[in-house]
Amino acid sequence: MKEMVVISGKGGTGKTSLVAAFAGLAKKAVFADCDVDAADLYLVLEPKTKQSHDFSGGKRAAIIAEKCIGCGKCREMCRFDAVSLDGQGNDVVGKTFTIDPVSCEGCKVCVEFCPVEAIEFKDAINGQWFISDTRFGTMVHAKLGIAEENSGKLVSLIRREAKIIAADDKKDLIIVDGSPGIGCPVIASITGADLVLIVTEPTLSGRHDLERVADLAAGFNIPVLVCINKSDLNPDMASSIKEYADGHGMKVAGMIRYDEAFTKAQIIKATVIEYTGAAVSEDVKALWRNVTYALG
Repeated sequence: MKEMVVISGKGGTGKTSLVAAFAGLAKKAVFADCDVDAADLYLVLEPKTKQSHDFSGGKRAAIIAEKCIGCGKCREMCRFDAVSLDGQGNDVVGKTFTIDPVSCEGCKVCVEFCPVEAIEFKDAINGQWFISDTRFGTMVHAKLGIAEENSGKLVSLIRREAKIIAADDKKDLIIVDGSPGIGCPVIASITGADLVLIVTEPTLSGRHDLERVADLAAGFNIPVLVCINKSDLNPDMASSIKEYADGHGMKVAGMIRYDEAFTKAQIIKATVIEYTGAAVSEDVKALWRNVTYALG
């Protein structure tokens, strides 16, 4: 079993559109959308949910109003300004303290110092993850809640579940739509992968982003391929990026021309290859052949 992760230096490079196209070209694959902060692979693959699960990446404190004596120790100890005196009263005090769940970092200091054990410390529900059927096969995906953290833990969970499903169903390949950038969810997306495909654009910022992501992948000793999307919009910069990639041991596996077919396909929830047989589809197929060759 092999695992390929598609990433980019920023959003909007066409990463997810290419993953969707790969899903249609792959014969025996499981798909994982690890861009949990802004998941949108489902828009094209139209998954039908088979299983849904809550995701808890940490814990949060909450004051039990009936037990609170209004001493203020929790507010004194909190370093995140999460505690305020605006809760309902009880038999002891007219107002009790409350903890803002968004500001709470789950450090548990208030729990340890409360003299009357009036603070509970429970798992925080940060989002949901799903196992779904698509027209191309099984997909594992997730949705992180608004302003929630621990996206790296959620990415690791999704990849783990995708591997279990691939092993059980005797699938040869896991295709991962990774997060953009170089942060924690990207690190969680590529750790232990067999191949990373970096999608970039022929702009100065695109080259800069490529360099950052390539340095990250190099730190994990993962083989890297490069795809230059919309390469014909700036041929000189596309050539510059190819020279950089060649000089750093990264093969440019694909040069995808600009075509509005990508956008039109998304509107009707189709991959670009399902939408058109034009030259851009041949570009994507050529990229896929190079990717599968590199994977062995």
